[in-house]
Amino acid sequence: MKLTFLGTKGYVDPVTDRHRRHTSTLVSYRRRHVMIDCGADWRREVWKVRPHAIVITHAHPDHAFGLQDGSPCPVWATREAWEMMKDWPIGENQRHLISERTPRTIEGIQVEAFPVIHSTKAPAVGFRITAGRVAVFYVPDVVWIEERGDALSGVRCYIGDGASLDQNLVRRDKNGNLIGHTPVRTQLTWCEKEAVPWMIVTHCGSQIVGGDERQLGARLRQYADERGVRAEIAHDGMTRILR
Repeated sequence: MKLTFLGTKGYVDPVTDRHRRHTSTLVSYRRRHVMIDCGADWRREVWKVRPHAIVITHAHPDHAFGLQDGSPCPVWATREAWEMMKDWPIGENQRHLISERTPRTIEGIQVEAFPVIHSTKAPAVGFRITAGRVAVFYVPDVVWIEERGDALSGVRCYIGDGASLDQNLVRRDKNGNLIGHTPVRTQLTWCEKEAVPWMIVTHCGSQIVGGDERQLGARLRQYADERGVRAEIAHDGMTRILR
């Protein structure tokens, strides 16, 4: 399995050469390519990526609005995401439903959606992705992972929410529901508890994009070392191969 981090920036104003585009990752296996998320700044650019399929975690602008002009390939999304994307010019034969806890094989890559807490307006999922003998878990926006033990069991790499390294961005909406982003430090604790050896930070927020990444990287490694986990911050164009 090859991971190509096409974009690594969250829905924030700061832009750098390392974090320029909205978060999206290309999963490649046996010459087939599945793109995870397609945010607004991928609009009209997604055709250049040439994915064989696109899967959507949720329908926030920085994850789905690149499809407002249509899609070059089949798109897989939850019922809630399709409700928000229903008027977009995506052909009926390109629209595919992905249900929670129902593994699907998409272009030879197994994708299983797990419900996560992040937004009540745009309900999100994380994806357990398996290719050959390798599994990763991908969740760019998260407060909490439902059924976390099942989601992370045997996972080689956790690819998580980098909105904040150690600042709490979790809050409650007017109805008392938790929304927002759990810090990377807490997600590393999840990795420790579920014996996941490696975390890659994506969907980077202002703290990372607008900060000194060398200093932040050192702090990340400290948090990771304390938990016995390897960790790194992804940047646009970064690739990793898992065997």
